[in-house]
Amino acid sequence: MAAVEQMRSRVQLKEFSLQNVHSTDFPGNYPGYDDTWDLERFQKVPTMAIEKVYVYKNTSIIQDEILAHRLGLIPIRADPRLFEYRNSDDAEGTEIDTLQFELNVKCKRNPQAAKDSSDPSELYLDHKVYTSHMKWLPQGNQSDLFHDIDPPRTVHSDILIAQLRPGQEIHVIVHCVKGVGKDHAKFSPVATASYRLLPEITLLQPIEGEMAERLQKCFSPGVIAVDDVNGKKVARVENSRIDTCSREIFRHEDLKNLVRMERVRDHFIFSIESTGILAPDVLMKEAIMGLMGKCRRFLDELDAAQMD
Repeated sequence: MAAVEQMRSRVQLKEFSLQNVHSTDFPGNYPGYDDTWDLERFQKVPTMAIEKVYVYKNTSIIQDEILAHRLGLIPIRADPRLFEYRNSDDAEGTEIDTLQFELNVKCKRNPQAAKDSSDPSELYLDHKVYTSHMKWLPQGNQSDLFHDIDPPRTVHSDILIAQLRPGQEIHVIVHCVKGVGKDHAKFSPVATASYRLLPEITLLQPIEGEMAERLQKCFSPGVIAVDDVNGKKVARVENSRIDTCSREIFRHEDLKNLVRMERVRDHFIFSIESTGILAPDVLMKEAIMGLMGKCRRFLDELDAAQMD
């Protein structure tokens, strides 16, 4: 790789520093290269979440507002692309912008329980309120809309909402609406998201024998392979993508100058953990569409300002 191209496209890891980390995202920085940003190469992701909780009866030890908060954070499995945003002035909602669920559970004593039992699971019926107790209440034409697809439900059926004792009960109706994470964390479909640059490891000369085995131990498992070539152990880079860039190699004076460790500037590895509402690949595509939409609006604003 030419020196200019390497400086332009690779971040190099040295023993005590990083090189080539300055920005190159503007044209003319390197002679012979057009680094103009191309919009064609490159929108918020909404979800459905519980917004309103109508409490008809709650005799549990959990206060109404705490119960409402717990319910609001339960991820709802419903495709937000099938719904519209709810008007803030609309108190009831309609079938095109609202999902309704009912939670109606009352704890009773188990007449079949052994007399000497002290286990609440044996003594009481429905003493633990789970998300599986939440039942979808179709509104308008929602039954027809979800006739051939997975009906709305909670992502997980075993989330514990409350614990009851005989005579205590919870009866609530909840309204789920469409929203985005910047309004409230409950609308975020992502649990954890991160990215890193693609690691690139280059052996500058053949490394054999005992040195090859030590080299292999300096990196994450699977990064360096040691092959038997004509009776000699020879190291090669097998999968630099999974390396954690620990720089362990720089502890070995006889090895550190035989390896070049870099990261590719324009190759991003995204890790997305979904809450289960939407699949990670769908989240990524929807996020890109959202970003493109924001870029288009920004360009429209610039055009309008220039016309003025």
